[in-house]
Amino acid sequence: MTSETSHPGDLLVRVGAVVFLVGAVATVATVMPLLLGSDPLPTAAYLVSMLMGVGFAVAGAGVLRSIAAQRRQARSAGEG
Repeated sequence: MTSETSHPGDLLVRVGAVVFLVGAVATVATVMPLLLGSDPLPTAAYLVSMLMGVGFAVAGAGVLRSIAAQRRQARSAGEG
């Protein structure tokens, strides 16, 4: 374990990475039957594969939140 403190946006980045990975696995799972010539998966599997984009957006929001917090901290350190 590390002794680092949690910064604003860290949790969003971690959650976004997990959601992205779930979507990536679902994308591979939905493409494989098409490449192997078997029956395609149900529509729900294709909807789960869209989590890749959702995870990317959530992680991006976490990065933006972290940037905003660092800018606020730098601004307050410059004033004081």
